[in-house]
Amino acid sequence: MTIVLIVGVSLLLSALMMLAWAVQRRFGNAGWVDVVWSFALGLAGVIYALVPAPAIAWPGPRQILVAALVAIWSARLGFHLLQRTRNGPEDVRYAAFRRQWGAGFERRLFWFLQIQAAAAALLAISMLLAARNPRPLGMMDAAALAVLGAAIAGEAVADAQMRRFRAVPANRGKVCDTGLWRLSRHPNYFFEWLGWVAYPLFAIGSGSAVAWLAFSGPAFMYWLLVHVSGIPPLEERMLHSRGEAYRAYQARTRAFLPLPVSRKA
Repeated sequence: MTIVLIVGVSLLLSALMMLAWAVQRRFGNAGWVDVVWSFALGLAGVIYALVPAPAIAWPGPRQILVAALVAIWSARLGFHLLQRTRNGPEDVRYAAFRRQWGAGFERRLFWFLQIQAAAAALLAISMLLAARNPRPLGMMDAAALAVLGAAIAGEAVADAQMRRFRAVPANRGKVCDTGLWRLSRHPNYFFEWLGWVAYPLFAIGSGSAVAWLAFSGPAFMYWLLVHVSGIPPLEERMLHSRGEAYRAYQARTRAFLPLPVSRKA
């Protein structure tokens, strides 16, 4: 039954990313892809959390808690991206793809979005395992709640700080290095990753070795953000547009973990 559920949710994610492709084509802005992806992954997580599970009286407290937290995370990120996409230019990553792929952009983007659907399907497994721990709520759940709450709040603060910085005309062309951005070049990515750490905390302690697969979520998200589609293309773009100012920022600020850089005498 669980396999059928996973296959069904994975097919749903594939269909929703087809919809994302159609939406971005209609508006001529591939940034809409990220909006749909955020809401789609949230929907997958809520479905996984609330579908009745063996050995759990439905709906269990942990199922409700995980579903609520997934919905809050998805709504905050999705509406933030919605506002940014509706009021701004195309995301630099997709703009670069548009230039590189030329006439083949739409065709290649379609299949790229199916890869994103597969990535979402893998990430959602952590949510499934988090909700299906049959044991009563305990200290690990409290820790998971604190971690996810801090992650959602931290990402919201980082996004708000960047919006305020960009809203000042005098800051055009400058590097934001205030608030959380003084401690990390990508605090929004750090807190996005931190939120995924909560799901293994919900899952472990279930008595099942399968629960440890929930760590695949934060591990995969870290790889994506730090080594693939997050930091590398954005850093390249910032170096191109900000030049030496961004190089100086790199020298004094960590890329990911929001901690001061140690200074040697």
